[in-house]
Amino acid sequence: MTKKIVTLSGDGIGPEIINAGLQVLSAVAEKIGFDYELDAKDFGGAAIDKFGVPLPDETLEAARNADAILHAAIGDPKFDGAEIRPEQGLLKIRKELGLFANVRPLKIYEPLKHLSPIKNVENVDFVTIRELTGGVYFGEHTLEADKARDINDYTRIEIERVVRFAFETAQKRPRKQVTSVDKQNVLATSKLWRKTVDEVAKDYPDVTYEHQLVDSCAMLLITNPQKFDVIVTENLFGDILTDEASSLAGTLGCSASSSHGAGTAFYEPIHGSAPDIAGKGIANPVSMILSVAMMLRESFELENGAVLIERAVEKTLADGIFTQDLGGSATTDEMDKGDFGAVVK
Repeated sequence: MTKKIVTLSGDGIGPEIINAGLQVLSAVAEKIGFDYELDAKDFGGAAIDKFGVPLPDETLEAARNADAILHAAIGDPKFDGAEIRPEQGLLKIRKELGLFANVRPLKIYEPLKHLSPIKNVENVDFVTIRELTGGVYFGEHTLEADKARDINDYTRIEIERVVRFAFETAQKRPRKQVTSVDKQNVLATSKLWRKTVDEVAKDYPDVTYEHQLVDSCAMLLITNPQKFDVIVTENLFGDILTDEASSLAGTLGCSASSSHGAGTAFYEPIHGSAPDIAGKGIANPVSMILSVAMMLRESFELENGAVLIERAVEKTLADGIFTQDLGGSATTDEMDKGDFGAVVK
């Protein structure tokens, strides 16, 4: 059966890197016999320019009816301070599709270890599961001249579903270990979070688990990142910790992510739209390409296609083909069509 993939190129370098990702998808699909069709839709700042909103109804409807969504980048500085911003479209599509679990694997490639800000990055391999549709980002916000208020709400159901997702993720990994991150010594939502984790853990006796306060976890990510296997945490903490974790790799350009829940799964690089280099042909497409690999594995159960892409990325980096953010001079097309393309094809 032909699978339908909605593509959201978005803003900045988005159109360039999604083109690279789709070229790789085409090559792999031909090799493994994967039938698909693409449906490109407006999203983010580009959609605001055309329709006045970052998530047009047509885009949302197409996303609901797709088998997977590939998103490249969102954000444009011309909307800074505006009432309607591109990022609002990202929050809305997550909420509308019920995408409550954001998955960010961290792998540090051997040729890029010198870019890491810390010395000890041997054997670092963990994944962070961030709750994505609850918490302070979706609470009530009040801003007055000399006072502001943000409400952080969580229900047991919201916590339980993402915690179960994390334990089930751990069951598929060799170490089968979960670290739950909260701030239960201060926050009521964290007290509920920890209580729920303890109750859910009883259903997964093959998985070991521990609790960490968010400040302790932030320190350990730098001093002992090897201790982690699967990290699960709430929305705000997850936003901060995943960016800290990605810095261990020395670049945002080689990390992909996925978001899962009730609706169509959503795949995207973890980096932003990089408007300063948009249109120059020098953007690093690896995060986008690895997002394609995650899509093949997680939405379509095509492990062979995902592995082809991941091995191609490893060989390309091992051959020293780097874009400027990695200290090299390769263009976006050279990363995609050079040794990388040869490996895939």
